[in-house]
Amino acid sequence: MNGARRHPITSMQLIFILSGLQLSVSILSLPKDLADAAGTDGWMAIPLAFAINVVVCYVVVKIMEYHPNGTILDLLAQNFGVWVGKGYALLFSLYYLTFMYDSLDRGILITKAWLMPTTPSYMFMFLFLVPTYMISKHGPQVLGRYAEVVFFLSCWIPFIYLFTLKQAHWLYLLPMFKEGIVPILSALPALLYPSLGMVTIFILYPYLSNKKKAFRNMVLSNGLTMLAYLLITLACFIYFSPDEIKMFNEPIVSILKTIEFQFMERIEVPFISYYIIIYSLAWIPSTYIAAYCISWTFGSENVIRPLQILCFLLVVSSYFYIPTFNQSDRFGIWMGWYGIGMEYVFPFILLGYLMLRKRFRTENSL
Repeated sequence: MNGARRHPITSMQLIFILSGLQLSVSILSLPKDLADAAGTDGWMAIPLAFAINVVVCYVVVKIMEYHPNGTILDLLAQNFGVWVGKGYALLFSLYYLTFMYDSLDRGILITKAWLMPTTPSYMFMFLFLVPTYMISKHGPQVLGRYAEVVFFLSCWIPFIYLFTLKQAHWLYLLPMFKEGIVPILSALPALLYPSLGMVTIFILYPYLSNKKKAFRNMVLSNGLTMLAYLLITLACFIYFSPDEIKMFNEPIVSILKTIEFQFMERIEVPFISYYIIIYSLAWIPSTYIAAYCISWTFGSENVIRPLQILCFLLVVSSYFYIPTFNQSDRFGIWMGWYGIGMEYVFPFILLGYLMLRKRFRTENSL
C-alpha cells in the first residue's frame, strides 16, 4: 500500500465520500417509504438508524486496527489465506458493482423522466461513465477532492426546502407514537439501503491521513447523512397530508413544484440537474472500489484496465437493456438484503473471530 502514503485522503474528504455514497437516489423516495411503514411517525426511525450505524462504524474501525496499513483484503489474506482474501474480494467487488449499477440506473431513469425523456439510455450511460472513468482511475485522493467539490456545490439544496415551511402544517406530525413503537421499528428496513456504504472504509482505511480519527469521521458522516434525511422527511411530512404523501413516488421532487421564483419557473429542473452530481457520489466511488477489488484479485493495484472493461460493458449492455423503475425497486430490495450481510453481519462475525484469536494467542504465549 505504498500509494496510501503517497496519496492520503483527509478527514473531510472521508466524511464527504461516505456521506455521498449514502445520499444517493434512495433519498428521493425515502419519505414515502417511511410513511408507508409507519405513517407520520416514520421520521422517528431515522435517529434509531443512526444509533445502529454508529455501532457498525465502531466495529468496522476496530477491525481495520488489526491491519492499519492494508485493506480488508490484505487482512483476510494474512489471517485466512490468499484464496479466502480473493474470494472475499470477488464478493466485495460484486457488492459494489451492484451498488454502482443501481445508482447509475436510477440516475438515468430519473434524468429521462424529469429532464430529457427522448434521449436514449445508452447515451446517458456513456456521458455518466466518462467522468466516472476520469476520476476513478486516479484513486482515493481524487475521489476525496471530487466529493469536497460536490458538497460545496450542493450546499444550496437544503435551503430551498425552507421555502415550503410557509405552507407547512405541523399538526400532521401529531399525535406522536400513534400506534406505539412497533410501526417505528418496522420502518427501519426502509432506511437500510440509504444507510449502506459504511464498509467503504475497508478499502479507504490505509489511505487516511489520520487513522485515529476514523471512527469520529464515520460518525460525523453518518450524522450528516441522517440530518439530511431528517430535514427532507420532515419537510415532506409537514407539507403533504398523511394520506397524500403516499401518492407521490418522489415526494422531495414533487414538493418543489410549489416553489416559484420570479427568475425561475420550475425549480425542480435545476434541482434534478444538480442532484445528478450528488448521484455520482454513489456510483463513482463504487466503481473504483469494484475495480480495485478485481485488480487485487489478480495481484495488482492498477485499476485502469478493470475500469476500462467495466465502462465498456456497461455502455454496451445499456444499448440493449436498462431496468425500469419497478425493476430497479425490486433490485434495491435485493441489494438491501445483500447489504445486511456485507455491512451488518459480516463485520461483527469477523471482529469476534479476530478478538478470540488474539485472546488465544495471548493465553498461549503466557
